[in-house]
Amino acid sequence: MAAANAGKQTLRYLLGQCMPSVKENAVKIRIKKLGLDERLLMYFNEYEFVYAHDPNKICKPGDVVLIQNLPEKITRLITHKVVEMVHPLGDVTCPLTNKPVVVGQYRDDIELMEEVHGPSENRFEYKKQLPRGTQEDKRDYSHREPFVKYHDDPNDPQPHAI
Repeated sequence: MAAANAGKQTLRYLLGQCMPSVKENAVKIRIKKLGLDERLLMYFNEYEFVYAHDPNKICKPGDVVLIQNLPEKITRLITHKVVEMVHPLGDVTCPLTNKPVVVGQYRDDIELMEEVHGPSENRFEYKKQLPRGTQEDKRDYSHREPFVKYHDDPNDPQPHAI
């Protein structure tokens, strides 16, 4: 009986942030965990990095994605697969109300406060901004293939290196 249950593996879903990776058809995911410090009795952030299979290339660096572990590894490093993209970079929505959120406030509430108190001179106007992907090759280089930077040369800045 114990031998039959030993072969079964539970499928777990994890939430993580996509990082730049040089692997083909795979993305590097940073998973945040809380680790207990025994002396201080406080929890601190600890990060675990895993590689997830992403053949459709649905996520870019900075996106928050939902991943699932695979029943058996594809390669020695690829142990998970990307299920869906939860939030694109910089576009967080509340899961309960589906309203866009900035830091801890809804964007609607921020606009109401601006109507009452007047607009701030250093505010960010979300409605005037273009969606992500329209600035590719102009200001957004996250779609380019990253590569490992082996040397520092001031004449060659290599902006796409990891």
